[in-house]
Amino acid sequence: MITPTSSKPDVVLIGAGIMSATLGTVLKELDPSLRIAMFETLDDCGQESSEAWNNAGTGHAANCELNYTPQRADGSIDISEALKVNTEFDISRQLWSFLITKGAIPDPRAFIHPCPHMSFVWGVENVAFLKARYEAMSAHHCYHGMEYSEDRATIAGWAPLIIEGRAEDQPIAATRMITGSDVDYGSLTHLLVKHLTAQSDFDLRYNRKVVDLTQTDDGRWNVEIEDVYDGTRQTVSAGFVFIGAGGASIELLQKSGIPEGDGYGGFPVSGIWLRCEIDAVTSRHHAKVYGKAASGSPPMSVPHLDTRVVAGKTSLLFGPYAGFSSKFLKHGSLTDLFHSITPDNVMPLLNVAKDNLKLTEYLVGQVMQTGAHQFETLKQFFPNAKRVEWKEAVAGQRVQVIKPDKTDRGGRLEFGTELISAADKSIVALLGASPGASTAAFIAMEVLERCFPDKLADDAWLPGLKRIIPTYGVDLTQDADACRATRAATAPVLRIENV
Repeated sequence: MITPTSSKPDVVLIGAGIMSATLGTVLKELDPSLRIAMFETLDDCGQESSEAWNNAGTGHAANCELNYTPQRADGSIDISEALKVNTEFDISRQLWSFLITKGAIPDPRAFIHPCPHMSFVWGVENVAFLKARYEAMSAHHCYHGMEYSEDRATIAGWAPLIIEGRAEDQPIAATRMITGSDVDYGSLTHLLVKHLTAQSDFDLRYNRKVVDLTQTDDGRWNVEIEDVYDGTRQTVSAGFVFIGAGGASIELLQKSGIPEGDGYGGFPVSGIWLRCEIDAVTSRHHAKVYGKAASGSPPMSVPHLDTRVVAGKTSLLFGPYAGFSSKFLKHGSLTDLFHSITPDNVMPLLNVAKDNLKLTEYLVGQVMQTGAHQFETLKQFFPNAKRVEWKEAVAGQRVQVIKPDKTDRGGRLEFGTELISAADKSIVALLGASPGASTAAFIAMEVLERCFPDKLADDAWLPGLKRIIPTYGVDLTQDADACRATRAATAPVLRIENV
């Protein structure tokens, strides 16, 4: 049954993951009178990529992920993308701190724990790369406190499991940021949704699948919703629509018919983890340790040995091992990819397939790997690992964006997140994956700027927004004082480290 709140809402949020929950939270803080409806296909929130075991939980601040710092032809390191992601995470920290301070989230330990972020490499060339990377990053105020070592004893003090059993003559190097964190985005989604449902004029409907979107002459959107149990359909009229449905966003964008979405497609990548819950092992590793990605692999497949804290239990996670599935969601259909192919995006899809043969070869190789092969990769990080102590777990699906190139009707594969909004600002879709959840608050800011620019004024939402995000409008990559101040302010509230 559609309630009066959801029959003609100001805002419809499609999907009940971290993205919709974050945007809904921000909108309600800025204007409590907004009527917001959220529709979710599954029977609970945060069950797809937001769910704790479907992602690495790395509070992505680009501390340790080597794919954010490519090496230029002259040997120098480009840290521009790392700085961007690093300061986007500061926006999330500010939002979460605001919610904790006002009591909307009772305890930060329910979703975030301090956890050092490390990069670890072996081999002469990789050591030289990591040293150059450290020199470039540590010179910038955003990476104040980064440590570097090639000394086995020092690295063993940081993460003993990655050193024990390793050949004595193997060149190694590591960096560490003790300010890192482990984030349970599934738990955070539940906390945000609980806070939203306690407010007036917010209506959440589970087991409701959005099956069509049609814009009416008055600029509103008819959102057609199907009950997943009995198949009955109802329609609501929304003033603004946010398509935050993970992998399903691409098909809903296509159904909207907005010209800005023409030519976009999606390429799904699945993943598998190895997981250890043996206390004698997990108690000896407190870090997220990232290595170098294999040639041709997508960013989500950068290997890492992670500390995870989920529902109060500490585990270790290794992977992910990439694979291919035509599903766009973990709970999706094998026909998802084929349903997403349209006359508008078939050429971009073919163009991407032609230009990404290394990725195709990598995914085929991953799919063909046996459990023994997977375990050997783990032993490169953790030489003394015992197979019996690790079990396999399926990660969430990621749908990478295939973006059209309007000049030659070609396309290119994008590994980040992308917002596609209508010219009239009435609808926006979020596509893509990493860094995803970690930058949900920054993405919410982007939605506000694109779709509610008239509200970002001193006589409207701007003062409230600056209460929530004190550094809104400040470039933290340039303003060292503001960067240091916000980290000093948010760290004790979140109960994480600061240097």
